[in-house]
Amino acid sequence: MSNFQRDIIIDEVYKYALKNNDVFFMSADFGAPALDKFRENLPDQFIHSGISEQHMIDMAAGLALDGNKVYVYAMAPFITLRCLEQIKCSLAMMSLPVTILGVGTGLGYADAGPTHYLNEDISVMNSIVNLDICSPSDEASLKFVAQQTIDIPKLRYIRMERNSLKNIYPNDYNFNKEGFEIIHKGKNICILSTGYMLHKAKEAGEKLLNDNIDVSIYDVINIKPLSNNLITEISKYEKIITIEEQTLNGGFGSIIINALFKNGISNKTVKCLGLKEKYYFQNGGREFLLNDSGL
Repeated sequence: MSNFQRDIIIDEVYKYALKNNDVFFMSADFGAPALDKFRENLPDQFIHSGISEQHMIDMAAGLALDGNKVYVYAMAPFITLRCLEQIKCSLAMMSLPVTILGVGTGLGYADAGPTHYLNEDISVMNSIVNLDICSPSDEASLKFVAQQTIDIPKLRYIRMERNSLKNIYPNDYNFNKEGFEIIHKGKNICILSTGYMLHKAKEAGEKLLNDNIDVSIYDVINIKPLSNNLITEISKYEKIITIEEQTLNGGFGSIIINALFKNGISNKTVKCLGLKEKYYFQNGGREFLLNDSGL
């Protein structure tokens, strides 16, 4: 099996759909090898909408209203920002159990330009009522999130990396149902990240540990809703750092700060690291663009 995130979750949904004919998978693109198996073996449960993401969201709403569990899949910039009104009006207002699978968040489509970069999806999607946001960081955490969509169907947006990622967790890892994991437990500084940037945060944290700077590293898988236990955990630290591949207005760091203040915690030093407040037209690859923002 491929270790590309899109293929992993499509395979998980496929196994579930084989036993449940009320599961539908919709795609605006044929860009994942795992889709071939799905549409060949379950043609009555697979719908290719063509490159018409807004139409696909409305079709998904109709299927969900008929009692089905629906997954919609496309490139992340186009299944989120392009479809925002449809997600709000057709899905969120009705609290329909549709899972939105977006591939290529942040600068994942490096060198494709700002139309294909998604530097604001956390901020934008966080504003939608009745919608959860999940951001897995590797194969095991993605399978955990996939199981959540099966066990508790609801409106979710799953942020996925375009390329394969190194494993952080073993395949048999027992994930915390609260939607966050502590990769390393320290005393002085708390680093929080999610998805692709968790790997960068982990590398930075390990360098600090080698320099005898005692840090904690947290993987926030469920960005929305945030676990109250996560906020209780991080409130024990005097210094908190968030790292994200987003512009900072309304992004991951803002969500953490807002949660702290809502819980009456205002005496912490919080540093939010993210992308510069600009659109990236330069080429040079993802690492070049991250370096431009000091990430």
